[in-house]
Amino acid sequence: MKIVRRTALLCVPLSLAACGTGGISTAGSLPEASPFPAATPEPKELVILTASSLTDAFNEMAGDFPKRPEAAGLKLILSYGASTQLRIQLEQGAPADIYESADDAQMQLAVRAGLMQGTPTVFARNRLVVVLPKENRAGLTTLSDLGKPGIKLVATARDVPVGNYTYQTLAKMAADPQYGAGFDQKVLANVVSEEANVRQIVTKVQLGEADAGFVYASEISPRIAPDVKTIEIPERLQAAAEHVIGVTRTARAPVTARRFIDYVHGAAGQAILKRHGFITLA
Repeated sequence: MKIVRRTALLCVPLSLAACGTGGISTAGSLPEASPFPAATPEPKELVILTASSLTDAFNEMAGDFPKRPEAAGLKLILSYGASTQLRIQLEQGAPADIYESADDAQMQLAVRAGLMQGTPTVFARNRLVVVLPKENRAGLTTLSDLGKPGIKLVATARDVPVGNYTYQTLAKMAADPQYGAGFDQKVLANVVSEEANVRQIVTKVQLGEADAGFVYASEISPRIAPDVKTIEIPERLQAAAEHVIGVTRTARAPVTARRFIDYVHGAAGQAILKRHGFITLA
């Protein structure tokens, strides 16, 4: 099943009618749904498994979405973690109405395992930066410095989305004459620990327990920025970091789940994502 990349907002938040789209993506219709309104009352709780990189943005949405008429009295229960871990929890029967992944790979695994209903959609993008502690005792100033012996890097496992993107970026660097063949292996040889998710990378660097780490640009929030420095990664070396969302096969509140996904794709949700450093689709 293909992940749908939406480039246009849905026309009517609660409608199942498809909106026309252009460019390289197609919105299609909302994922297959029970007709609105729900035949029986749905629970006033919406359980969402979502990547830790969305913590700040989704926390804000959890305060805003229930204020809307279509979600009056709703409580959002948000469970954050690495997309890989959350998918495994879903496979093991964890109750959830929505699963959000920080990359397409984990969502495709969930789709193939029969864990999702309808067609998951891309709702935001991200990019990588290298984060450094404010003191920068290692004296790192360029991406090339990451290959120097003795640099202490923190990362995640390769199957965690930010780790997947990091490996993709390093492969592009190794193929670039500016860095040279084998550069990726030099950098990986400096990895001293693998963290569970991107937020733990930021914390270790922020505390000075590592010299550098690859993280999402959205992680460098106004709260974090005073404590760190960053090295930008050129566009030609970036991986295509996409956030994908969908309704789970076992959702107890599928109609409400689709309303929330509609909200995430809409003007209010996209404004919140942009405010938190994500690359929005509108």
